Amino acid sequence: MLGTFAAVAPIVFARVFVVGNYQIPSDSMLPTLRRGDRVWGEKISARRGAVAAGDIVTFHDPRSPRRTLIKRVIATGGQTVDLRDGIVLVDGEPLSEHYLKSSGTYPFGASAVSYPVHVPQGSVWVMGDNRKNSFDSRFFGPVAVSALTSRVVYRYWPLEQARRL
Repeated sequence: MLGTFAAVAPIVFARVFVVGNYQIPSDSMLPTLRRGDRVWGEKISARRGAVAAGDIVTFHDPRSPRRTLIKRVIATGGQTVDLRDGIVLVDGEPLSEHYLKSSGTYPFGASAVSYPVHVPQGSVWVMGDNRKNSFDSRFFGPVAVSALTSRVVYRYWPLEQARRL
């Protein structure tokens, strides 16, 4: 019995505190990630708030905290985000976004956010790579760092597309 515990305890510890396994629930991160892809996220950076613009993160959905969303960090606490003519500006500078599915950052529904937005300390601004089909900070505003569950580091499924993110 003690041998079984000794074998299982490190796995449980790693799963709870170090690494998470996530399945992509929608096409909001196309072309970077597709619905059904599986990724690993490391939890330590997220818990410490050590995420940066460009990182892909998982977090609790502000509408339904039992659901996990995955988006890209666009800005961090203290920065200002603006949307002008479909272009994202961070601190007044256009964001270079090579990962986008298509140009333009127009929401697919009504937004409750008015721009420019100052991202409070302890928060991040997140957006999906598929801007025309992503429920993100344009709709619910900045996300508290405390709501982050991981920083995505690796896609492992499908196997032919396995790679570091």
